[in-house]
Amino acid sequence: MNISFTLVEPAVPENVGASARAMNTMGFRNLRLVNPCDYLNEKAMMLAHGSHAVLQEASIYPSLKEAIKDLDFVIGSTAKKRSAKQDYYPAQQIPELLEKKGKSIEEIALVFGREESGLTNDEISLCDLVTTIPMDASYPSLNLSQAVMIYAYIASGYASPENGTPPTPPDPESYLSLKQRIIEILDQTAIGENKTLLNRIMERVALLEEDDIPLLHSITHEISSKLKSSGRNRS
Repeated sequence: MNISFTLVEPAVPENVGASARAMNTMGFRNLRLVNPCDYLNEKAMMLAHGSHAVLQEASIYPSLKEAIKDLDFVIGSTAKKRSAKQDYYPAQQIPELLEKKGKSIEEIALVFGREESGLTNDEISLCDLVTTIPMDASYPSLNLSQAVMIYAYIASGYASPENGTPPTPPDPESYLSLKQRIIEILDQTAIGENKTLLNRIMERVALLEEDDIPLLHSITHEISSKLKSSGRNRS
């Protein structure tokens, strides 16, 4: 698995620099930034001691949607629960959740929100799963780079020399392909118009294990073929 770290609209250069250092310390190189601050300034470089390459090679995107569109599985992080999702998982469960996916996913994103306000509901809805770091109630949030360090440590078993290589095209039998097909099918029903219900269904789909995915591919392929055939007959 290839894990990228995505920071959404980080406002403090030092936080980006420290995040790059945290990633590099745990063996990760792939940094994606959405509408970032001046992340290459002197202060950022100072905090990224020994990790300048991570900053200099970071990919820049105009939105989270663009930043993750080539990835198989997206894990968001948040300090507070929002209405966009019903299920939130402790960050330490990430290895278990990824192990269950097996070879059905290859390209994964860990997404972090703004220092002051985190991820929006719309951004959280783009994530397959949302995780949080359990904390003492008297300390409501962590510094961005501290959160990145914790997640990098938790995910360190997935770091490899190949980390940061360009994503490969999605396997037609992968989790990502299944997710896209399910959304296409549901969009042809009343469920597609009910965003709350659709998001809830996709939350459950995100928990499918590797052995479940081929079965669901077979089922959705048959449904998709029937819908297409029905559409041609009506025309």
